[in-house]
Amino acid sequence: MSRKRKAPKKIQIIDPRYKSSIIPKLINSIMYDGKKTVAEKIVYDAIEKIKSKSKDEPITVFNQAINNIRPTVEVRSRRVGGATYQVPVEVKAKRSQALALRWLIDASRKRKDKNMSDKIFNEIFDAYQNRGSAIKKKEDTHKMAESNKAFAHFRW
Repeated sequence: MSRKRKAPKKIQIIDPRYKSSIIPKLINSIMYDGKKTVAEKIVYDAIEKIKSKSKDEPITVFNQAINNIRPTVEVRSRRVGGATYQVPVEVKAKRSQALALRWLIDASRKRKDKNMSDKIFNEIFDAYQNRGSAIKKKEDTHKMAESNKAFAHFRW
């Protein structure tokens, strides 16, 4: 980290098809070995399946699913006097979005469907309905923060 000046903010890339700034991040997270067109095809196929399955607009379904997965609090390890405490802290918006995308992709990769676009579609649809592995991960994180509320005074 430079001590001279703050790093300039990067310009957000907006998806040309759906006018969303989250979809390019999802595409980049799914991408393996620089194969962006394959990742784009997977994501766009999943969104098309959402369009055919749901009567709502697919981008609103996707955004609602991501908002359902986003955590509000998490625990951070804090070492105080030789003991390590799990201290609950609030999550910044950028990090909560990154965690939501990461959990969505991890949960969809662990699914037993035929291809990746089906896996992502099913996980997004489950998250939209507040169920699925990604939602469970969020709830586990919140439970951990709730159970360690006693150490909140160690916040820095």
